[in-house]
Amino acid sequence: MKAKLGMSPIAWWNDDLPQLSDDVSLEECLRQSRSAGFTGMEKGRRFPESAAEMLPILKKADVTLCGGWFSGTIVNESIAVNKQRIQPMIDLFKAVNAPCIVYGEVGRSIQGDQSKPLATKPKLSDAEMKDYGKKMSEFATWVEAQGMPLVYHHHMAAVVETEPELDAFMANSTISLLFDAGHMAFAGGDVLRCIDKHHTRIRHVHTKDVRMDVINKLDRSKESFLDAVIKGAFTVPGDGSLDFAAIVKKLAGYGYEGWFVVEAEQDPKQAPPLKMAEVGHKELMRVMTAAGYEVVAS
Repeated sequence: MKAKLGMSPIAWWNDDLPQLSDDVSLEECLRQSRSAGFTGMEKGRRFPESAAEMLPILKKADVTLCGGWFSGTIVNESIAVNKQRIQPMIDLFKAVNAPCIVYGEVGRSIQGDQSKPLATKPKLSDAEMKDYGKKMSEFATWVEAQGMPLVYHHHMAAVVETEPELDAFMANSTISLLFDAGHMAFAGGDVLRCIDKHHTRIRHVHTKDVRMDVINKLDRSKESFLDAVIKGAFTVPGDGSLDFAAIVKKLAGYGYEGWFVVEAEQDPKQAPPLKMAEVGHKELMRVMTAAGYEVVAS
């Protein structure tokens, strides 16, 4: 089985918390991640918006674009509005041969609002979840008809956060899944059980680790998702609480092939991105080799 290793630029520059950002260029970010061994990088806010500008930068760094986040609002806005907003991203991602667009639901979400405690996250009724799943399926089908896979990112503080919410969403939709072990563990879910249940739909993987000692001390009635990020809830594989040997072995057992992307937002002053990239890459190479993967360049 073959797999590829990528990173998210959120370790260098945080889109929701600008104060948690290194003052480094896109070129330096790509250079550091490539020197750590990663051959892919997901899109971030310092990337150009045209293929003509982006491709030479990626080529010089010997890196490919391995995905990127789209802030969707299907839960509270029309499909038509979201089609209009995602179209330029579809065109760009096809032009640079990216493997997928990551759909993140921000409608009604509190993930980017530091004033909203985790306990106040939005919840959908059974009827609302059924309607949401139907709309997401329609949207994903339209995006994929243009030749660009769309994967759904379950996420803390959003409408699909917990294991039961993910189960309900998957039962009511047909969209492919981005599985993020860190977000599921933070939400109190059983990471391995989720893979067992939804492995046939997993098309992209984020290898986000968590510090459960930080998470367990949070006061969810007072502290927000961004507060948790600032406190260091997330980190890279090999520096946190999750057993990535078991996670990767489970995915390998179901024949998953594709990208494993390290996405770990931290304060770069407390967790230097290059050092964290090296730690994450070393741990992933260890567990992926043990699971029978051949790690290939993008």
